[in-house]
Amino acid sequence: MVKRMLTDEEILAQVPRARRAAKLEAEREPRARGARYDRKSGRVEVELTNGYSFAFPVDVAQGLRGATAGELEAIEIELDGEGLHWERLDADLLVPDLLRGVFGSRRWMSEVGRTLGRVRSEAKANAARINGRKGGRPRGTSRTARASGAQHRRTQD
Repeated sequence: MVKRMLTDEEILAQVPRARRAAKLEAEREPRARGARYDRKSGRVEVELTNGYSFAFPVDVAQGLRGATAGELEAIEIELDGEGLHWERLDADLLVPDLLRGVFGSRRWMSEVGRTLGRVRSEAKANAARINGRKGGRPRGTSRTARASGAQHRRTQD
């Protein structure tokens, strides 16, 4: 199958429609209007075009952990507000991903989850004590155990 190449005129004719689509997308999805690093809280605060704002701790964001305050303060807003960039850290984060709680690659997010899961706190200790008084963690049921149990019940009927 031979693919037909578009002419310059055909490409230029598509530009206005593409610009309208990009404008609609920019209006529909919140973008970053401003961003700053707050030294006191250790968080990046992002102000959105829809009037909302959010913040996230730098330790959970890929490329920001271990950076100095000076490096973190040098945030650039790129891609018409869709991206945050730290030139000296060579780090980029997309605002739509951040709003969904995605702070890096799949591998990065897995590592963050493992690390945060190991955190010890008084709340976790209290929950473990209460759970222990109730007889401990309930036994897990694997898919195969449930299936064999269902099969066992059928043979008894």
